[in-house]
Amino acid sequence: MPTDVLGEFLGTAFLVLLGDGVVANVSLDRTKGKDAGWLTITLGWGLAVAIAAYATGHMGPAHLNPAVSLAFALRGAISWGTFLAYVLAQVLGAVLGAACVWLLYRPHYARTEDPDTILGTFATAPAIDSPLDNVIAEVIGTFILAYGILAFANTEMAPGLSTAVVSALIVSIGVSLGGPTGYAINPARDFGPRLAHSFLPIPHKGSSQWSYAWVPILGPMLGGFLAAGLDVLINA
Repeated sequence: MPTDVLGEFLGTAFLVLLGDGVVANVSLDRTKGKDAGWLTITLGWGLAVAIAAYATGHMGPAHLNPAVSLAFALRGAISWGTFLAYVLAQVLGAVLGAACVWLLYRPHYARTEDPDTILGTFATAPAIDSPLDNVIAEVIGTFILAYGILAFANTEMAPGLSTAVVSALIVSIGVSLGGPTGYAINPARDFGPRLAHSFLPIPHKGSSQWSYAWVPILGPMLGGFLAAGLDVLINA
């Protein structure tokens, strides 16, 4: 496996392990972090992005997100073959990361009886079920993420600083824009863990809610597409 593809696999696994891990810590019964709140989750996800990117950035670009990889492919920074390899690696890494969260919190899953709480530690769900509005929320959130990353790539920063800035951007998106859908803003981050939820032997789990799964795929990919388009117009 090429080093950059391996980096996408490992980095996305780290990302989901730490990101879904903070949700599990806040949500599941009898954890030390029970009911720590939304700010804890948004901070945890922001740090998860930074740690995953720093840990695997020496191996490749550390996109860790198909929507970000799409934006770079549209800009010509990576080939379409590389894009497909990255997406597959990201999804598989996300499955591994989610499985590790289940393994680590297994006794707490056994004590948690609410199926929506259990699913929420794997995948996103809307606060209000309105498909069009949910897609719009994901498009806007991912557009801000992808355009920010493209802009940071064109901005002179001290080595390693851009990764920290992206981490802050993730926290900002979560705090400001995450309320409607839980801000997937990453198809692999939602699809991989949702797939893991469907086959892991978790007591009390309910539906994996595949009827919603297209929203955190389509919305982020549209957001990445629009971000790349605006970046082309500005830098043409």
